[in-house]
Amino acid sequence: MSTRIRESRGQEMALTAMVAVVIMLLSLLPMLRLIKEIVAPGGTLSGIAIEAGLRSPATWIATWHTLVVSIGGTLLAVLSGTLVAVLITLTDIRGRSALMLCYVMPLMIAPQVTALAWLQLFGPASPFLKLFGAAPPLGTRNPLYSTSGIILLLGVQYGPLVFLLVRAGLRKLPRELVEAARAGGAGWLTVLVTVVLPLMTPSIMAATALAFVSCVGNFGIPAFLGIPANYLVLPTLIYQRLAGGGPAVLGETAFLSVLIGIIAMAGILAQEVMSRRRDYRISSTSLPAEPYELGRWRPAVQAGMWLLIVSVLFLPLFGLVLTSLVPGYGIALTAKTATLDNYRFVLFEHDAASRAFFNSFWLSISAAVFAVIVAVPIGYLIAWGKQRWVRLLNLSVELPYALPGVVLAIASLLLFLRPIPLTGIQLYNTVWIILYAYLARFLVLALRPTISGYHQIDRALEEAAQVAGAGLFLRMRTIIFPLVAPAAIAGGLLIFMTALSELTVSALLWSSGSETIGVVMFSFEQGGDSNYAAAMSVITVAVTFVLMLTTNLLARHLPSGVLPWRD
Repeated sequence: MSTRIRESRGQEMALTAMVAVVIMLLSLLPMLRLIKEIVAPGGTLSGIAIEAGLRSPATWIATWHTLVVSIGGTLLAVLSGTLVAVLITLTDIRGRSALMLCYVMPLMIAPQVTALAWLQLFGPASPFLKLFGAAPPLGTRNPLYSTSGIILLLGVQYGPLVFLLVRAGLRKLPRELVEAARAGGAGWLTVLVTVVLPLMTPSIMAATALAFVSCVGNFGIPAFLGIPANYLVLPTLIYQRLAGGGPAVLGETAFLSVLIGIIAMAGILAQEVMSRRRDYRISSTSLPAEPYELGRWRPAVQAGMWLLIVSVLFLPLFGLVLTSLVPGYGIALTAKTATLDNYRFVLFEHDAASRAFFNSFWLSISAAVFAVIVAVPIGYLIAWGKQRWVRLLNLSVELPYALPGVVLAIASLLLFLRPIPLTGIQLYNTVWIILYAYLARFLVLALRPTISGYHQIDRALEEAAQVAGAGLFLRMRTIIFPLVAPAAIAGGLLIFMTALSELTVSALLWSSGSETIGVVMFSFEQGGDSNYAAAMSVITVAVTFVLMLTTNLLARHLPSGVLPWRD
């Protein structure tokens, strides 16, 4: 028995050591490398780099722009996401599942695809507007090339994020509190204002902080809408600095990335401070509140919801599809002009585009498979571990995803600017540095559903196998992994959908031969080839939608809450 105990403890220590190495390499090492540049004498952030960043007017203009669009986009996302969450969760509106799937889908679509879709819907060359003879003259400025355009699309992009967090809180709303208020004669609006929203304050604040951080680090929307208007935010300023100066300006861009991180962390800290000012805990739990009967208002509310879905999802995507079918800029779509040549060009004829599809697919698949394999042991320690450092482990995994992607990209550049010590392996200017950044950034997307899977399975089988003498590795291979695999694989699918057309990280890390879909799409749009960019976007959206529908069909085999667009 003592031999078995020693063997079990040895395997637990080995598992802990392997997890610690993974977390150190992917989460802590790049952040520590960035911190070193701040505090180490002679680092790239010392002296000249910091002085150049502080004295540059472009830094503070971009900082101001970042704050304006981030605060504006966050407010719009919180208002729209909270309203939709209340209507879908607390009322008897019909078609709830379809509404949720459609409303959440913009969150699964890359921001640059969202920006491109809206640009093609309202631009002077819009095939959609040309169908009705409503397109403005060619050369007219697109109205989305503005501060308000960026704010609008940030709100559209992250409204679903707020919706998911607020809806999760609403589903835990105690029925008795609502029924007590209704029994006291309070109307539904009064109950909403005095009972529901105050209890939802923690969820709304958490959603606000997460939406703000997402807006601060968003590159795709400000790049597509801001660069043509010379309206730079910090992520796009970093992109322009690196594109024009390369490694020589890495110190200044590192300073800018730290500035982005400070702004993002300030938003998170503000949320923490506000949350501690009052106690929002409830003394009991119960069944969810009964849906409010809309009565004669239900048709109007349902029509309004579907009008919103059509406005933020179907119309922009329809405009994107139309643009992908025209042979050139400004040409009206007719039966004679419609063509699939754009798809043939980006799939088979354009070397960089073909290479980008290959790179993005294998990068996304590799990140997803790695995350699924690694999430199982990490989730085991976090969900079932009792050590004090488990919470620190969880925070370390969350760090690369919680901070804006620009910060991780710059940290990765600093980390691999020189060959890896002792090996001489060079990752800088190769596709492998993008894979590293993907592994670090998206691991948490597989870990969250895996932890949820651990919390919803009975540990009796694993404990029985342990009593029978099975070692930890045997238990994980034969019992634990089969039980949590569906949740982990669902997380892997989320990673694949997110990484497939990712731009924020790859825009700063790509080099010739390592282009990704997002990078080539951005290059096409910057070069005026919107029809090629639209064709690439339609392909990625189609892949994303098919994967969402596939996982939707398999939802009954998954633990509750694993798929964000399902209960």
